[in-house]
Amino acid sequence: MDRQRFFRQFRAPVVLAYAAFVLVGLGAGVSGVLLPDQLRDYGVDKATIGLTFFASSGGFFLAGITAGPLIHRFGSRLTLSLSGGLYVAAALYTATRPPFLAFLLAQVLIGYGTGALESVLNAYLAGLPNAPTLLNRLHAFFGVGALLGPLLATWMLGFSSWTAVWLALAIAGVPLVVGFLVAYPRLAADPAGVLGVEAGAGRRGLLSAALREPGVLLGSALLALYVGLELGVGNWGFSYLVEERGQGDLIAGYTVSGYWLGLTLGRFLISPIATRLGLSAVGMTYASLAGVGVAGVLTWMAPGAGAASAGLLLLGFFLGPIFPTTMAVMPQVIEARLVPTAMGVLNAGSVVGGAALPWLAGALAQGVGPSTLLPFVLVLTGCQLAVWRSIAARVHAARPARA
Repeated sequence: MDRQRFFRQFRAPVVLAYAAFVLVGLGAGVSGVLLPDQLRDYGVDKATIGLTFFASSGGFFLAGITAGPLIHRFGSRLTLSLSGGLYVAAALYTATRPPFLAFLLAQVLIGYGTGALESVLNAYLAGLPNAPTLLNRLHAFFGVGALLGPLLATWMLGFSSWTAVWLALAIAGVPLVVGFLVAYPRLAADPAGVLGVEAGAGRRGLLSAALREPGVLLGSALLALYVGLELGVGNWGFSYLVEERGQGDLIAGYTVSGYWLGLTLGRFLISPIATRLGLSAVGMTYASLAGVGVAGVLTWMAPGAGAASAGLLLLGFFLGPIFPTTMAVMPQVIEARLVPTAMGVLNAGSVVGGAALPWLAGALAQGVGPSTLLPFVLVLTGCQLAVWRSIAARVHAARPARA
């Protein structure tokens, strides 16, 4: 498909997808800033407020395993509209400052709406031409929202309450829901909703079939490792820099922000550079994993706090493309009819890794010392490389069949 025709046909859905990921990133970015006010407002301790993380993660996981059947039944247009509407409604309810148990339930619904939006938009863009670049940009816009979220929340808390922040997020979601209804195609023309599914019978057993696909299991394992590494560094990098490398709090905080900025820039920049160099998605991911390994060794072994900061910036930069590129190659290694369901399963797997592995990183730091963070990074990078080799072999094996 030529570039001009692509923009005519898909420009509005792609732009809306990017805007939705900015909103999802904003929601992730404001949460940490709002926690102290929520603790005081509800009069609970940190362990109790921490239940919100389990609630939202549970909703996100449930969305991952149900998004595929919803896409096949209703198409991207209606599934996005319903998911976005659920997010808006739950955010509005959160803005009313409900009782704490109801607040927890609202976080389940917000997690479900967020997870469904992510799964559907990943599946939709995976069905378009130049999917690796589109998906890298999609996830980069999540990073944009996550970077802006703390700034927005801090500014609003200067003159309002934490509930006003959720009201602002709910209001921002309304035009997105309208846009989904207007701009996205109906089921018959949906690149995600009609992937190989014949009427009725093809929809049955999609989840169980996806869970039996080696490509789906490998992709889920890779993303569990990836998100565990990403969040492990994001959560514990500050402690490592302060306790192990002797950095001051301010510089360490800036470095961790730089790590997240590097992750966002990597998603914007590496895919176009790889395309100009003639690298495939497989080659780009090998190069990115190699960059992660080199950056991890630099951060661990190079003397001086400045080298550690530079290493973490590079680590984030090279990590950036791995998640979206894994999503992008899934249509090449599994049956077309399973792609929407597979995207949800991969998202669900990433939640599991994002919960368990950062906990493990913290437990190692507590029991052995903060110096374990970089060996932890390198071990997970090696595991990702091993899994990616299996995925790459499937991509190469599928090419003659498509030729």
